[in-house]
Amino acid sequence: MPATSISLIQQMLRRRPVIGAPMAYGAEDGLKRGIGAFELTMLGVGSTVGTGIFFVLSQAVPEAGPGVIVSFIIAGIAAGLAAICYAELASAVPVSGSSYSYAYATLGEVVAMGVAACLLLEYGVATAAVAVGWSGYVNQLLTNLLGFQLPHALSAAPWDTNPGYVNLPAIVLIVMCALLLTRGASESAKVNAIMVLIKLGVLAMFVIIALTAFDAHQFKDFAPFGVAGIGSAAGTIFFSFIGLDAVSTAGDEVKDPQKTMPRALIAALMVVTAVYVLVALAALGTQPWQAFAGQEDAGLATILSNVTHGSWASTILCAGAVISIFTVTLVTMYGQTRILFTMGRDGLLSSRFSRVSPRTMTPVTNTVIVAIAAGTLAGFIPLDSLADMVSIGTLTAFIVVAVGVIILRVREPDLPRGFKVPGYPVTPVLSVLACGYILASLHWYTWIAFSGWVSLALIFYFVWGRHHSALNNVDAA
Repeated sequence: MPATSISLIQQMLRRRPVIGAPMAYGAEDGLKRGIGAFELTMLGVGSTVGTGIFFVLSQAVPEAGPGVIVSFIIAGIAAGLAAICYAELASAVPVSGSSYSYAYATLGEVVAMGVAACLLLEYGVATAAVAVGWSGYVNQLLTNLLGFQLPHALSAAPWDTNPGYVNLPAIVLIVMCALLLTRGASESAKVNAIMVLIKLGVLAMFVIIALTAFDAHQFKDFAPFGVAGIGSAAGTIFFSFIGLDAVSTAGDEVKDPQKTMPRALIAALMVVTAVYVLVALAALGTQPWQAFAGQEDAGLATILSNVTHGSWASTILCAGAVISIFTVTLVTMYGQTRILFTMGRDGLLSSRFSRVSPRTMTPVTNTVIVAIAAGTLAGFIPLDSLADMVSIGTLTAFIVVAVGVIILRVREPDLPRGFKVPGYPVTPVLSVLACGYILASLHWYTWIAFSGWVSLALIFYFVWGRHHSALNNVDAA
């Protein structure tokens, strides 16, 4: 549709109505509501409990010592503040699109476009990065079980530190996830739930075995680096909680979303925090905290090998890591396809992105595009330098959601909400401060790269998006 005669500033600040929002010309709105509370909770757990817990102890324990237990709790509280804010907006604006949709309803169109850029970056890079990590675990598992590995030429990118030709396992993982997603959202959610339960079972096995070697004397020097060390470790650990926002990308496919989405967000947060604290407590009881610094590669598997004096437990843990990364990849790909769907429906991208298969009721085109883009990144491009980009995009989205809670309370106080943030307005303000503190610790070059990416998205908005926005139909009426 052509742009209306309203000013550029008015276009940038216009908001998508919470109820009765228009759709872009040629867009569809055919997603099927088939995901229940349990499957949605498992989506949140599956996208959060990934490679982080398998590696983060080797990074965080040397910073805080046994006091890392407190660091996990602090990080969980910081993530919890954001999750609570997400829960209110998810109940008030029960649509797909996560913080993009929430920003559109509260802060305006141009901010929503910037947030969309953050989310697409977060999910796109995370999908590729965890697929690369999956490749390494598959090779390790093949070595443990069969005594051989895939050739290095087929398991490393051409421009990697130790270059190969293509990271084939990473591409295979993305293709498998894409095929599952095209079969249907509820089917994908069920498979994810089964895999998450297996993953949690493997981590429970770790806790039980590690506790057999538990020695309370390992906690004697509880905080060797004081409060500063605990705070520093909390910043490191926070990124292990990233992924909870994936729950809010499913708004259009959830049964009774105003009640289900808040419950799933809070339940996923509680499960993730409990798992992390138990794993950290069990691991710290098996060895001196100083020993964690030398376990960057093996992590939890090394601890199990030391406790059992064999390789069977570490092999099972490795298999759990393979399953763990599969669920993360599945959910991040799912989230990205639904954000593209919502943007297509709103007219900020081509309406083709909002079309769904009449048979499976899923956006097949989006899934294919995401798979090609993520597969190319994972198969051919080293991603080490992009890791912080995931964090900066997520934290920016968290801040927007917290601010959105305050704005929507002021502008639409009578809007039906299935959940309200406790301690308002202190809770959303604390969420902004906690995320801002962590953002301030990121490297300057991450900010430059992030600014360049968002600038490209805004250029696209000014050149194309604002002229095709579905809200033009409202402005012209």
